[in-house]
Amino acid sequence: MKTRDRILECALQLFNEKGEPNVSTMEVANEMGISPGNLYYHFHGKEPLILGLFERFQHELAPLLDPPPDVELAPEDYWLFLHLIVERLAQYRFLFQDLSNLAGRLPKLAKGIRNLLNALKRTLASLLARLKAAGQLVSDTQALGQLVEQVTMTLLFSLDYQRILDREGEVRLVVYQIMMLVAPHLLPPVKVATERMALQYLEDHD
Repeated sequence: MKTRDRILECALQLFNEKGEPNVSTMEVANEMGISPGNLYYHFHGKEPLILGLFERFQHELAPLLDPPPDVELAPEDYWLFLHLIVERLAQYRFLFQDLSNLAGRLPKLAKGIRNLLNALKRTLASLLARLKAAGQLVSDTQALGQLVEQVTMTLLFSLDYQRILDREGEVRLVVYQIMMLVAPHLLPPVKVATERMALQYLEDHD
């Protein structure tokens, strides 16, 4: 692994464990056993380091935000898709632990986050539109628009909410919460099956 990638990995681990404001570039260098000058050669300070991690996060999330439009999705594929997104968010959870302050300090990051959120909401709206076209959703467009907002907020903040309650942030719990948000908007037979699947999902991962 290249030094630059090793620095990103080390910084990600420290930021996630201690919170980004509590970690200095000196601490990252010490943890890696390299000189501060060596780190500075690759990242001229903490801001480029954070932006480097965000770029990597965007790159890893991009395939999930652009699913092929012509692929037939089974019901369980929707939840797998959400699971994969939550896993990526959990991997870079430091970004969302103090998102408003972090974005306020770093305008480039703020712009990137806004673009990412818009892409995420477009993808969620597209997936709901597929379900609507398949005759599985009963809610109107306005209600589905609000559902997209609720799902987005759950994706972004549920892991941190769990942490505030002194629980270990669990990916499966976030997916369960989203399944239960979507369930009331489904036709009765699909709703029952989804709620059953959601409970099974929790039990299978205990």
